[in-house]
Amino acid sequence: MSLETTINEQMKAAMKAGEKLRLETIRSIRAVIIEFAKSGTGKEMTPDEEINILNSLAKKRKDAIEMYANAGRTDLKEKEEEELKIIMEFLPKQMSADEMRDVIREIISENGFDKASDLGKLIGASVKQLKGKGDNKLIQQIAKELLGA
Repeated sequence: MSLETTINEQMKAAMKAGEKLRLETIRSIRAVIIEFAKSGTGKEMTPDEEINILNSLAKKRKDAIEMYANAGRTDLKEKEEEELKIIMEFLPKQMSADEMRDVIREIISENGFDKASDLGKLIGASVKQLKGKGDNKLIQQIAKELLGA
């Protein structure tokens, strides 16, 4: 089932249940999807593009959460956290830090990355392989840790 179909079904369910915040969040996801469709590509979205859109929306929420926390606005921070939870429902299951560490170790051994100058190559390969399954900041942090950079 495509993301758009899932979004539409979830939107109907939120309307029927009277879940205002969930409905607003799903509508914002749907708006971004529609905007992408109208951007002139003329083709259906690939799963990677769907994941990129959802990751972008999640990142915006994470940034807003951090900003509101620093400003002491707990009310807005909590709203953004709830929206983030809803967005995360549509993303593939995220890997734990330990699972990512194992995958990155495997990438290191397969490619012979063993020095700090290989960090950029390692991060690139790791992000490509773990696309949508983990936070890029965490991937970068683990890669630095494993290479001792």
